[in-house]
Amino acid sequence: MTAVSPRTALTAVIGLAVMGCVYAHPALAGYLIVGLTPLLAGIDRGQAIPVLRPSEAVAVATGLALITRAVLSARAGGRRRIQLNRIEIGFLAMAVTNSVVPLVWLMAQQKAITQDDILYALVLWKYLGVYFIIRTSIITHAQVLRCLLLSIGSAGVVAVIAILQSLGLFGIPRLLATYYSPFGYTNLLQNSRGSSTLALPAATADLMIYSLAIVSGLWLCARRYRPVLAPAAALFVVGALSAGEFSSAIGLIVGVCCIALVTSYPRLLSLFVPVGALALVVLRPVIARRLSGFDSVSGLPVSWTGRLQNLRTYFWPQLFSHWNFVLGVRPAARVPVSAQGTGYVWIESGYTWLLWGGGIPLLLSFLFFVHAVIGTGWRVARAGTGVPSAAALAAFVATVVICVLMVFDPHLTYRGAAEAFFALLAMTGIPDRRRESISSENNAAITLEPAR
Repeated sequence: MTAVSPRTALTAVIGLAVMGCVYAHPALAGYLIVGLTPLLAGIDRGQAIPVLRPSEAVAVATGLALITRAVLSARAGGRRRIQLNRIEIGFLAMAVTNSVVPLVWLMAQQKAITQDDILYALVLWKYLGVYFIIRTSIITHAQVLRCLLLSIGSAGVVAVIAILQSLGLFGIPRLLATYYSPFGYTNLLQNSRGSSTLALPAATADLMIYSLAIVSGLWLCARRYRPVLAPAAALFVVGALSAGEFSSAIGLIVGVCCIALVTSYPRLLSLFVPVGALALVVLRPVIARRLSGFDSVSGLPVSWTGRLQNLRTYFWPQLFSHWNFVLGVRPAARVPVSAQGTGYVWIESGYTWLLWGGGIPLLLSFLFFVHAVIGTGWRVARAGTGVPSAAALAAFVATVVICVLMVFDPHLTYRGAAEAFFALLAMTGIPDRRRESISSENNAAITLEPAR
């Protein structure tokens, strides 16, 4: 293999090494995904390694190692039954209604299924895989704490890069253009928006908001880390605003309000006022450029009018004709347009994406999933069960922010931020799983008592 393709050989060796380490220490799977995904998610498929994004390769390698370990454990008699909770049922329903339902509907209409349809049909399944990797590898409170600290550290690097990129300092935009330019279109890196290593400003802002919620949760349950958490919170606020997105500013406000609501700590709102003022000073050139968009003839930024025009031209006419909104149009959430720099026009409305990619079944599945996450997140966060309550707080905040921002874009599936969100969901259920484990052990002891 080295003679034919040295890069492929090196990738294979690294992959096998990672699988061996994860097999020996399963928690390493969660650490790798949480720590590396925000730094690698923006690299296009096939650019650094063949076929996959590096972040996807990490998930595949760790997932295969855990599956191998589970199979060998089952053969040795160590079987473990997985019971799905309401969040997982909703998640699975979304994956099915975004893949099986629209693909079968396309076949029934005798329409061609494109490669884009297949790739987009696998997106939620990929995130479901990430969820179960975290769910099966992170099982103790200490491991959750390590994951949350790794998440904060990784998000901190993303935030610093985003801020420097938005201000055009130290040649960061030029450095990002090497690997983090979507489809090789480098102009997106020169528009004073912090896309950072996620290669998408809105995804970067989402990650900052989720990380701010993690910091707030740890502030209450892990007080010894407060000297680090305070500057991290300020960094994430500035990082969120460096994305240069109006929707992200709205998401930040919603996120802070949700944090204050769950923690019953309204004074927390006042703590973010000086941080917001600092962000306005640091990011003054970025904010001024975004506000200049209102000087157009229509009085609205070009990005807003262009978004609405794309929906009216490429998506809504087909979606709302011939009852296509009932079962969806197709999984692919973009259409080829040669006039665009990237070659595509994406659906810039999350709820339109739900109807387009799976119709009413996908919309209902999403609403069920949201209801389950908000209920569980609220319960665990308010219960104060240690570090999982911090993950639950972040999951609750992320869900509400996603529901609000889905008006603008499909934030549920934004790379980098989506993996962080589903990892938080997996860690939220740890208190319940520990109680189930203890209950099973007690029941087994009661069953064996007469035999002794």
